[in-house]
Amino acid sequence: MRRHIIPAALAVALAGFAFPALACTNLIATKGAMADGSNVVTYAADSHSLYGELYHQPAADHAKGAMRKVYEWDTGKYMGEIPEVAHTYNVVGNMNEHQLVIAESTWGGRKECADTTGQAIIDYGSLIYITLQRAKTAREAIDIMADLVDKYGYASSGESFSIADKDEVWVMELIGKGAEKGAVWIAVRIPDGAISGHANQPRIRQVDFKDKKNVRYSKDVVDFARKKGWYKGKDKDFSFADVYEDYDYGTLRGCDARATSPGSDHPAPAQDTSRAASSSRGCGPAVCAGVRA
Repeated sequence: MRRHIIPAALAVALAGFAFPALACTNLIATKGAMADGSNVVTYAADSHSLYGELYHQPAADHAKGAMRKVYEWDTGKYMGEIPEVAHTYNVVGNMNEHQLVIAESTWGGRKECADTTGQAIIDYGSLIYITLQRAKTAREAIDIMADLVDKYGYASSGESFSIADKDEVWVMELIGKGAEKGAVWIAVRIPDGAISGHANQPRIRQVDFKDKKNVRYSKDVVDFARKKGWYKGKDKDFSFADVYEDYDYGTLRGCDARATSPGSDHPAPAQDTSRAASSSRGCGPAVCAGVRA
């Protein structure tokens, strides 16, 4: 999990939880909540083995028919090749030349959603850095990320992505489809003037599927769960987080910690603990990225 440092803003962010394996945190502040008018995304991770490297991927033009080798971000394992686009953008860390920022936190999710095809090429890290080289805006990034996993398969577990440009900030949550190629996903726009965040837990629950301005999703995000027998209710009551995540003891403790922390006025909502625990991974140190119009 690479860090992003950009000219508009640089700050150290607080790490999220004390659990060593559940240590990725994104904090989000929209431009309407910031005195300087910047959209800000922090990417924090507690891990002794990962650091805030600023990897540079220069802009480049590519010949017709050129292929791109894909390696799993966590392990360096060769995953396969995908066609390269004609031009890729300049990327430093987790931000590109168009002030597009993408960060993440891992939440694992249902074990049944882990890829079993053996043919998936795109892991969560590749999804971030390939998209940064190809997209100019947050909305375009969501389209490209969805297209990549549909075409080449998704090789990682459940993820939450913070996706920001100079105008908007979105949170996109995504998980694989087990024996089926691709992924189910949902994305919501964070309202301007609001702050948000995620830390190894999916956050997106009931949404208005008719609100095309603020909500985007894969066409089978609800139907896939119905087909698997995980959800039988109406579309309006569907909760991505509750259907596709397994709640474990650490998740519930994190929720309780928020409710009992100094300054908290509201109790945390009750969570369904009927499903088995899932696993997640940690990240590296904390860095902050801001984009300004």
